[in-house]
Amino acid sequence: MNKMISNIVFTKNRPLQLHGYFESLYRCFPAELIQTYVIYKVELFKEEYERLFQKFPTCAVIEEKDFHGDFLRVLDGVKTPYVLFGIDDVVYFDSVDLDIIDGTFREHGEDIFGFTLRFGAGMLKDGGDEIIDVAIDEQKVHRLNWRSGRTSRSRYPFELCATIYRTEIVEKIIRRTMNNNPVIKRLFRPNSFLIRNMGKIASPRSTLKAFGYFFSPNTLESWSCRWCQKHGGDLPAYLYFQNHCAAAIQVNMVNTSTKNLSEGSAEHTVERLNEKYRNGFRLDIDFVRQRRPTETHCGPEYFRLAQTPERQTDTTDQT
Repeated sequence: MNKMISNIVFTKNRPLQLHGYFESLYRCFPAELIQTYVIYKVELFKEEYERLFQKFPTCAVIEEKDFHGDFLRVLDGVKTPYVLFGIDDVVYFDSVDLDIIDGTFREHGEDIFGFTLRFGAGMLKDGGDEIIDVAIDEQKVHRLNWRSGRTSRSRYPFELCATIYRTEIVEKIIRRTMNNNPVIKRLFRPNSFLIRNMGKIASPRSTLKAFGYFFSPNTLESWSCRWCQKHGGDLPAYLYFQNHCAAAIQVNMVNTSTKNLSEGSAEHTVERLNEKYRNGFRLDIDFVRQRRPTETHCGPEYFRLAQTPERQTDTTDQT
């Protein structure tokens, strides 16, 4: 069976949470239609990560050396019509039929920017955005115009959590965000000699931002999204959605500059959670599905660990 979606996931120091991401994703969507690539920054917990990747053997694992180059090589190798991004603290708790998503792209190809799994109509009703209903295969699907979004969520079209995009639009955004002058690319790419040694006279971050050369998941998302907002007229206007399917459950700070709700809590440090992971604890996906987060980002009230005989004997392996 041909793959439909290339899922590009970013992780660092959170094997327990990445395991929860995979387990929840494959409960909600068919694994046979998704090819997952993991860009893994090797820092802590290498042994636990290696065991985790053995449990999900169809994932292609890329050990991060140069984030900018590693990401571009993954994107260049994508052969599927759609791309989905993922972060290791995202959890899926509901699903949308992938045929509905594919049908939405086919029927609304000229005006669809992406099909997001982060929104539901109820969570946006008080924000002032106009929500338009359309029918796809006799099912109701919603859309909003992100260019005229009334909230920080609805006017943030490009994100790395849970939105499905056409591969070609991701390639366009990345290509247009970067300066493609060959001299500039050689001199100012991340990890170039000049960038590594310019800290004494200028900010490498500001220089990379000026030329569109990202060096982390944060900068890939924020700089690309800023470009989309600035050039909205060159892009399709609508984000489509059906169910609120996923949320980032933030309990520790790794790849985000936003202060998480339980930052500093001893029970949620990456070291403590890795110890729990080694001892057979896993994120309680059923608990999340029962409580159903109501926002795109939430905190420790949705984060519960459980140890079951099945998990201790590794029956959560991907099939």
